[in-house]
Amino acid sequence: MLCLSSQIHLFLYMAFTHPWFLLGLLGIAIPIAIHLFELRKTQRILFSNVEFIKEVKLVTARQRKLRHWLVLLCRVSLVTCLALLFAQPFIPAPEAESMLGSTVGVLLDNSPSMLQVADNDQSLLERGAEQASELSLVFPQTARFVLRPGKTEAVSAAAYRSAVDQVQISGQSTPVGKLLAQEQAAVGKGVTFVISDFQRNSFSAQSIEKIPSTEDVFLIPLHGKKQANVFVDSVWLDDAFVRTGVDLQLYVRLKNGGEQVAEGRQVKLFVGAQQAATFQVTVPAGEAIVTKARVRLQNPGVQLARIEVEDFPIEFDNQYYFTLQAANRIRILELSAENELGRLYGNEPLFSYQHATAGLADYRIIEGANLLVVREAAVLSGSIRESIRRAVQQGATLVVVPAVAAIGRDSYSRLFRELGVGPVQWQPIPPAGPVLQEIAVPSTSNPFFRDVFSGINMRAGMPKAAPVLRWARSGSDVLQMRDGENFLSGFASGAGMVYVFAAPFTAPYSDFAQHPLFVPVLYRLAMMSYQQEQQPAYRLTQPTIRLRLPQQPQGAEAAYQLIQDSLRYIPGQQKQGNTLRLDIPPTMQQAGYYTLQLDGKPVTTLAFNFDKRESDLRSYAGAELRQLIGPNRPNIQVYEPSQGQTVAARYKATRVGTPLWRYFVWGALGCLLLEGLLLRWYQRPKPVQLAAAA
Repeated sequence: MLCLSSQIHLFLYMAFTHPWFLLGLLGIAIPIAIHLFELRKTQRILFSNVEFIKEVKLVTARQRKLRHWLVLLCRVSLVTCLALLFAQPFIPAPEAESMLGSTVGVLLDNSPSMLQVADNDQSLLERGAEQASELSLVFPQTARFVLRPGKTEAVSAAAYRSAVDQVQISGQSTPVGKLLAQEQAAVGKGVTFVISDFQRNSFSAQSIEKIPSTEDVFLIPLHGKKQANVFVDSVWLDDAFVRTGVDLQLYVRLKNGGEQVAEGRQVKLFVGAQQAATFQVTVPAGEAIVTKARVRLQNPGVQLARIEVEDFPIEFDNQYYFTLQAANRIRILELSAENELGRLYGNEPLFSYQHATAGLADYRIIEGANLLVVREAAVLSGSIRESIRRAVQQGATLVVVPAVAAIGRDSYSRLFRELGVGPVQWQPIPPAGPVLQEIAVPSTSNPFFRDVFSGINMRAGMPKAAPVLRWARSGSDVLQMRDGENFLSGFASGAGMVYVFAAPFTAPYSDFAQHPLFVPVLYRLAMMSYQQEQQPAYRLTQPTIRLRLPQQPQGAEAAYQLIQDSLRYIPGQQKQGNTLRLDIPPTMQQAGYYTLQLDGKPVTTLAFNFDKRESDLRSYAGAELRQLIGPNRPNIQVYEPSQGQTVAARYKATRVGTPLWRYFVWGALGCLLLEGLLLRWYQRPKPVQLAAAA
C-alpha cells in the first residue's frame, strides 16, 4: 500500500517535455462517440424456441453491456497513453537543472593506455565511446556538444555521435589534466564529462584545483583487468662512439607497468631483418630489470633495430623501435700559429684533424667542427669570435689555451664574455719570470677521468704550470693546482661546452704537454666533443627534436618531410648551421620508422615510440578520485559505470529526471491486446438453425 501511494505521489509531480501533445487527450471523445453509436444500433437475434425468449434477453443484454464498457475503457486508455507518450513525461530529478541551450563538453581519453581490456573483454576506448554516445540522448535537442579530442566548435547531437565513432588511439594524445583545462575554456558555462582511465602519471590533485567552482564536472573512471604489462623503458650502448665490425654491448631496460608479475616473457632483438638475440625475462609488478645483448654493425649507415616483447593482451607497447649508426669521424680544428696537435690527432682514424691560423680560418670549417682548439693564438678577430660563438651555441666544444702576449688578452676577454664564461682575470707576469706550481692529482671519482688512469703512473710526479688566468667559478672543475686554483675547467655555453686552461702549453709556463697525462686529457676532450647526429629513438609526445646534419644544398622552397609508408608529414623546421630543429606534427600518431627526406632524397631514418608513461597502467579508482576531490568541491562528482546502469542513465536520474514514456508504450500495447481479446472472447451469439428445433 505504501509503495502504491509513493508511485501515485511521483505521477502527481510528473512533468512533460512536450506538453502541447496533451491536446491529444481530446481524442478520447472519438471512442466515446463510437460507444454511444454502438448502443443505439438494433441487434437482431435468431432463436429456435419461444420458451427461451426471456432468458436470451437477460443474458445477452448483460454481456453486451459489459463488453461495450470494457472495450470503451481500453480505447480511452489507448488514446490517453498515446497522448502522454508523445508529451514525453518524466519525474523531475531532485537535482534538476535547466539544460535549454546548454553546452556539453565530453573529454574522451584516446591515449594508448585506453587499449587495455576491461572485464567484458572490451577495450576501454570502446567502452568509453559507448558511454559518450549515450550522453547525447540525455540532453534536449537544442543542446550543443564539444568533443575532445576534436574540434573546439560546438556541434549537434548527431554530429557529436558521428565524431565519437571516429575517435581513434593517438600517440600524441594530451594528458587528461591538461585537456580538462582546455575543455573548460572551450565549453565555458556548462557541464563537462571526463571519460578516462585516470592514470596516476597524467592526473593529479593539481588538475582538480584548476577547475572553477562554478563549472559542473563529472569524472567517469574506466578500469581494465588487473594484469602485467612488460614494455621497453629505454636502450643504450656501453660506448657512445659506435664503430663497425666491433661487438657492442646493448643494454635494455624492461619495466612492468601492470599490477601482476610477468613471468617468462619472451623478448627478441632484431637488427634489420635479422634476429640478433632472444631471451626470457620475469619482471615483478611495478619494477624494472636491465638485461644486455651483443650486437655488431656491419654497415656505416643507419641500421633499423627493434625489440619485440611477447605480452598479451596489452600489445600497443610490445614493439620498441630504435636506430643504430656508426659514429662519424670527430672533426677537430686547431687555431694556432703552428701545427702542434697534428701528431696527436692526425694519425688516429677516429679523428679528422685540420689546422688553420686564427687570421685565415674559414668560418664554414669552424662552424662544422666538433672540437675547436684555440691554442695560444695571438689575437682573435671579431669575425673569428663570432664564428666560434655560433659553433659553440650549436653544440661544438671549444678548448682555449691562452697566449702569453698581452696584446691579445683583450680579444680573449671579449670571447669569454660572448660565451658567458667567467669572470676571468689575467695574472700579471712576474719580472723574474713565471713561477711553476705543481698540478694536484686528479680525483678518480671525476667522470672526466673515467678509464683514463690505466697505464699512467702518478707516482712519477704531476706536471707543473704557471697560471696566467684565474676564474672564480665554473660548471665543472677537471684539474686544479696544489693551492686550490683551477688549471682546467669546463663551462656550459648554449648547446656546447667551453674548456679553459689556466696556462699555455709552451715552456716556461707549463710542462703539461710533455707529461703522460697530456695525451689522455686531449683525447678525452675530443671524445666528449662528439655528438650523435640523432638519438636512437624519440617519443611521439616530444614537441621538438634536434638533428645534426651535414650541409645540404637546397633551394628556397625546399622543406624536410617525414615519410612513413604512404603518409607524408611536413613538420615545422628551422635550420641553424648544421643543426636542424623539427616540430613533431600533431597528426603523426603511429609508432615506427619515419624517413626524413629533402627534395625527394632520403637524409636519415628516425624511430618514434609511444610515450612510456602510457605503459604504466596504475590508475585512480573511484574512491581515490573522491578523496582527491575532497568535500569542498560539490561541483565535481565521480560517476562509475556499474552493472545495469550507464553513466547517462545515472545522470538522467539525478540531474534530468526519470523518463516515463516507456511505461506508456507498454500501456498502449496492453490496451490493444486487451481490446483484441475482448472482441474475440465476447463474440455475438450465432443463430440457431430451425431444423434442429424441429
